[in-house]
Amino acid sequence: MPKTLRHLIARFSSVLCLSFAICCLSASYALEITKPAQRIVSLLPSLTETVCALGACNRLVGVDRYSNWPESIAQLPRMGGGIDPNIESIVALKPDLVLMANSARGVERLRSLGLTVLTLEPKNYADIQNALGVVAKALGLPAKNSDGVWLAMNHEIDEIANSIPQYAKSQRVYFEVSSVPFGASESSFIGETLKRLGAKNILSSAVGQFPQVNPEFVVRAQPDIIMVGDSNLADMKARPGWTHLIAMQSGRVCTFPPKESEVLVRPGPRMVEAARLMSKCLVDKSDSQPKSNP
Repeated sequence: MPKTLRHLIARFSSVLCLSFAICCLSASYALEITKPAQRIVSLLPSLTETVCALGACNRLVGVDRYSNWPESIAQLPRMGGGIDPNIESIVALKPDLVLMANSARGVERLRSLGLTVLTLEPKNYADIQNALGVVAKALGLPAKNSDGVWLAMNHEIDEIANSIPQYAKSQRVYFEVSSVPFGASESSFIGETLKRLGAKNILSSAVGQFPQVNPEFVVRAQPDIIMVGDSNLADMKARPGWTHLIAMQSGRVCTFPPKESEVLVRPGPRMVEAARLMSKCLVDKSDSQPKSNP
């Protein structure tokens, strides 16, 4: 076989493989990526962080208004958000790849303008691992890169879990995501982390990953520990019956400032940091800490 023909076949095969893998794994849209993305716009913070965790921060040319990690992206142009993407500004940047949530607005509009859009919206551990692999393929990186990031994350979470004393385990936890209220069930990435840390979730997987919660259910469930962003605490105290929650009365409520809340609710490479925050909460707020000797 002539050398030129072999080269063309090899190139076509690699392009086909990359396109097929992204299409199947994202379950979103049949993409045609002929070469690794070099100019990327990310409109979801967890995907921005995923790109950077894979060592490709320098390929980002624009991000959404909420992407704020790592610090190296601080000066990048802001392209709006998932519900209000700035279509004109995105097109003007001439990206060869746009990363968005499945639920984001403007996806079809951007595609109709000739842009390649990859939609991913991780909600559990399997989704996060998948997103790492899919983004790595779009960047033209070998699977070992995304596998390495994933294995390192899991190793660190295991170490955090192993460091938690027995008295702080088996605590029944209610994790509130927003003041509507929405909670994180045991099948969400937040719930999966809590389980690995030895906690029990009052919201089962049967209610979905991030269900809207009936406040009366939480009162009846009487969680041992409540985890919530500090901006939601006032709403909690105003709910009927919540001031009678034992966790509220005994101070077993972990309130997280905005920067920490962002880490906790972003399904991406900073889940290790989120696990540390949850672990500290479980240890600090456990109602069965051993008494110190006088």
